[in-house]
Amino acid sequence: MDGVDLDHLPYSPLVPYNGTGSLGGDPLEENLNIWYESGDIAFIIFSTALVLLMIPGVGLFYSGLARRKSALSLIWLSVMSAAVTNFQWFFWGYSLTFSRSGSRFIGDLSHFAFRDLLAAPSVGSPRVPDLLFAVYQGMFSALTVALVTGAVAERGRMLPCVVFMFIWSTVVYDAIACWTWNPNGWSNRMGGLDFAGGTPVHIASGAAALAYSMMLGKRRGHGTHELNYRPHNVTHIVVGTVFLWVGWFGFNAGSALAANMRAIMAAVVTNLAACVGGVTWCLLDYRLERKWSTVGFCSGVVAGLVAITPGSGFVPAWAAVPSGVLGAAFANYATKLKFLLGVDDALDIFAVHGVGGLVGNLCTAFFADKSVARLDGMSNPIGGGWLNQHWIQLPIQLADSCAGGAYSFVMTCLILLLMNLIPGLHLRVEEAAEIVGVDDAEIGEFAYDFVELTREVVVDVDATVAGSSNRGSGGFGYGESASMFSNGEREQAGQYFKESRMYQVGIAR
Repeated sequence: MDGVDLDHLPYSPLVPYNGTGSLGGDPLEENLNIWYESGDIAFIIFSTALVLLMIPGVGLFYSGLARRKSALSLIWLSVMSAAVTNFQWFFWGYSLTFSRSGSRFIGDLSHFAFRDLLAAPSVGSPRVPDLLFAVYQGMFSALTVALVTGAVAERGRMLPCVVFMFIWSTVVYDAIACWTWNPNGWSNRMGGLDFAGGTPVHIASGAAALAYSMMLGKRRGHGTHELNYRPHNVTHIVVGTVFLWVGWFGFNAGSALAANMRAIMAAVVTNLAACVGGVTWCLLDYRLERKWSTVGFCSGVVAGLVAITPGSGFVPAWAAVPSGVLGAAFANYATKLKFLLGVDDALDIFAVHGVGGLVGNLCTAFFADKSVARLDGMSNPIGGGWLNQHWIQLPIQLADSCAGGAYSFVMTCLILLLMNLIPGLHLRVEEAAEIVGVDDAEIGEFAYDFVELTREVVVDVDATVAGSSNRGSGGFGYGESASMFSNGEREQAGQYFKESRMYQVGIAR
C-alpha cells in the first residue's frame, strides 16, 4: 500500500506460537498477544459473559416454577453457586479437569490455583490461551451446579447445599468433564462426541438432582393439592428462559473456541432446536389441556437447547429440527417418571436435563457429520455418526451417557448421605420452617411484599393448627388434616410463624 508504513500499524501481527515456556513467554520481554487473533479472544470473552448470564436465568426459571414463599431461596442458590463453584474451579477444579498430565478419569494438581496458566495455547484449542480457556470452562462448572440446586426447592437448607456445591463439583463434575473433554479422558479417547456438555452438564446435573430430591424426601403435603404446586410466577419463567436462550449462544457457539464457521453452525442449530422444542412441548400440552401453556413453551425451549448441546458442533443445520422435537417430546413424557419412581423432583430437572441430555447424546450419534466438525479448519477428523455410516458411534454415546448418569447419581447419594450425618449439615429444614417458607426460615428476606406473602402463609398455618382441609383459599395450604400432626407440632408451626420476621414486620405495618 502506497504511503502506509506497515511496520507501525496499531495491531500485533499474528505469529505462530514458538513453545516458549509453560506460561507462553515472559511479558516483560515480549508481546504475548502475537500468538492469538484478537477476534477469537474477544469472542470467547463475550461467550464467557453469556454463559455467566445463564446462571441467574436458571434462578429466575426455578423461582417462577416454585411457590412464592420459597422463591428467593432458589435465586439465592443459583447466584451463590456461581461464586462457590468459580472459586472451586480456580482452587483446583480446572487442574482436576484439564491438566495435561492427568489420568483417564481425573486430572492432577499441576495447575493448582491457576498455577502456570497464562498465554500458552490451551488444552482445548490452540486459538485461545490457557487462562481464557480456564475462565470460560469455569462458567460451565458453575452453571451445572446451579442446575442441581433446584432439587432443594422448598424444603432444603442453604448451608448444606453450599457445602455440597464445593464437594459435588470436585468429586462429580470435574471427573466427568475430565473423561469427556480432556484429551487423556477415557470417553474422549474412545471417540465420544460431546461438543458442549450433554453428559458433564445435563446428564450429570439431572441425575444429581434426582438423587438430591430422593435424599431430601417429598415436600410436606406433596400430592394432596395439585393446584398449590403450580408455578407461582410465569413471568419469572419467561425472563429466565430468555436469559438461558441468549446465554446458550455463548454456551454452544463459544465451545468452538474461535470465531469461525463451526461457531456459526453451532449458533444456527442452537436457535433452531430451541424454537422447535418450544413449539413441540406447547403442542403436546395443548393436546391434553386445550390450553396454550406459556410454561410448556418455555420448558420446551430449554429441552430443545439441552438436546442440541452435545451435537451443536457436529451436526448440520437440518438436524436441529429432529433433535429439538425429540428432546422436547421425550422430556415432556419423562416428567411422569417422578411419579413412577416416587421421587418429588419439584422442578422436573431430571426430565428436562437428564433425559434431554441423553436424547441429545443419542441424536449426536445419528446426525453427526464429519464435515461439520471440520468447519473450524483445525480439529482432528472424526468418524462422524450414522450419516457417515459410522455405526459404532451409537454404543459409544450410550456408554458415555450411562456412565456419567450412574456415576453422578451414586456419588451424589453418597455425598448427601455422609453430609446428613454431620452435626449442623442435616439437609432438610424443620417442618415448621417449611410451612413458613425457606425464604423466611433460612434467608430472612423475601421476593415479594409482606402483605400478600403473609396472608398466604397465615392460611397455611391456620389450616395446620385448626386441622381444616378446606381453608386454603388458593394460597399455600396443603389441605392436610390435623390428625396428621401432634398437638406439639401444630403449636410449633403457629409459634414459629409468630416469631418469624415476616410476622413481626407485618404487625409493624
